[in-house]
Amino acid sequence: MLQVEVRRPNRGDIDAMEHFFRFVITDTFAKEGLSDLLEDMEQEIDSKRRYLNADLDTHGEQRYFLIGLLDNNIVSCIEFGPSNALIREATDGELRDVVESGTVFVHPDCQQQGIGSLMLNLMYLTLLNKGMTEFCLDSGYSHAQKIWKKKLGEPDYVLQDHWGNGADHMIWKRRLADVPVLFRL
Repeated sequence: MLQVEVRRPNRGDIDAMEHFFRFVITDTFAKEGLSDLLEDMEQEIDSKRRYLNADLDTHGEQRYFLIGLLDNNIVSCIEFGPSNALIREATDGELRDVVESGTVFVHPDCQQQGIGSLMLNLMYLTLLNKGMTEFCLDSGYSHAQKIWKKKLGEPDYVLQDHWGNGADHMIWKRRLADVPVLFRL
């Protein structure tokens, strides 16, 4: 059984987190057939870097990350914070005040081993502990969308062809009371 340590990041994790973001995002773009979109990839990496800095600069008030480590190496992360501009625009502001869970990354070598589910369940518990009752989540990656459909059901909003022909963007909104928190040993 994997021994994943989950904790909050600190300033000493910045370099490792930036490397982790770059590695996972580059791998995701390759698997999605988007490797030629270098500017988009760099923007995605930069946005994650900004989110991490917002967390560290505000002690989790603006953004709140959890990281998962295996043998002292970062293998996963998840965060929550204010909903992003795309979510707000696509929902005509309906999700403006709903916290967004995002940056749900698992190292490619550690995927399909339950680490992502562990991180998601810990995020659910964190949100509940902070008195939140709902969250939203979005994805433009087709592989991730399949996973989110399995975990959360059909999306509440679909932006048809948002990223090009056949490349939709999906947004889910869920009440925490409606999502099961499951830990399997």
